[in-house]
Amino acid sequence: MTRTAVLICPGRGTYNKAELGYLSRYHSKKQALISAFDAMRDATGQESVSALDAADRYSVSKYTRGDVASPLIYASAIADAQSLAEDIDIVAVTGNSMGWYIALAAAGALSPQAGFEVVNTMGQLMQQHLIGGQLVYPCQSEDWQLDRRRKAELLQLVSDIAMRPSHQLSLSIDLGGMLVLAGNAEGLDAFERAVPPLQDRFPMRLANHAAFHTELQAPVAAAGRARLSQSLFGPAKKPLIDGRGQIWWPGADTVESLWRYTLNTQVVEPYDFTRAVQVAAQEFAPDLFIIAGPGTTLGGAVAQSLVQINWQGLDGKAAFKTRQAQDPVVVAMGDPAQRALVSR
Repeated sequence: MTRTAVLICPGRGTYNKAELGYLSRYHSKKQALISAFDAMRDATGQESVSALDAADRYSVSKYTRGDVASPLIYASAIADAQSLAEDIDIVAVTGNSMGWYIALAAAGALSPQAGFEVVNTMGQLMQQHLIGGQLVYPCQSEDWQLDRRRKAELLQLVSDIAMRPSHQLSLSIDLGGMLVLAGNAEGLDAFERAVPPLQDRFPMRLANHAAFHTELQAPVAAAGRARLSQSLFGPAKKPLIDGRGQIWWPGADTVESLWRYTLNTQVVEPYDFTRAVQVAAQEFAPDLFIIAGPGTTLGGAVAQSLVQINWQGLDGKAAFKTRQAQDPVVVAMGDPAQRALVSR
């Protein structure tokens, strides 16, 4: 019996210490794929993906760099996408932030090698420019009830800070029950001073992250368009849901518009991952939401996005955990037990 699924591709911050060795652990049979990526890195004088994955030690300063994290995450996720069980029918593909590039490859709009070129190039450009930074702050209760008034207040605070001279701050990613904010040092510092600390970790700065999905990234977007040709792109074979919640239906959009959205719009405008997940649920009604590895950190944001629309009666953290224990609806391939449910 076929199981329908929406495939969700991860963004930055998902290849951490626990993920070191992910490729060798799960994808020793994908040698041809990984070797092709290694050859592309070798050609530009970069350390190979295989060598990075096989290192003895994980270093935050190294492995959070855009030119290191991005290719590792891409290789892990695209290999996972190719390892799904035969009874899984992918009805749509989406991703979080950098995960949009992976989604393009998983949906067939980019070949695996073209997708790697896009990710590796954008990861390099982001690291070279490293404009601004990001932080994360919650807008929900600990039982996953979205506080809409508080969310509005926080976004108003962001807008107010951005009006100050030399302060730049804006929404970067709407991430389930979290707001990812991005801006320059003055803007981020002002927000941190204005909000109370929560759960002993928020507001949380993200290491080696630039001000993704804001106008600060316009130079990076322009450089990406200059280096990455439309010829890399083709028509998607599966429906894609982008960072606005818009569905790209196979055959309904031009390659030029997909290229321009990918290397302009989504680089410089906020990414609404929450909306993408909710559209996936409401428009495709899948049996499963499968999150490609590495890591498992995106599972919470997916679950929180579903709770916000009371998907199949999921009205909070407790209801979601009960459902997961009985009949999982969100499956993270970075979790060995969950991976076994959906992989070959």
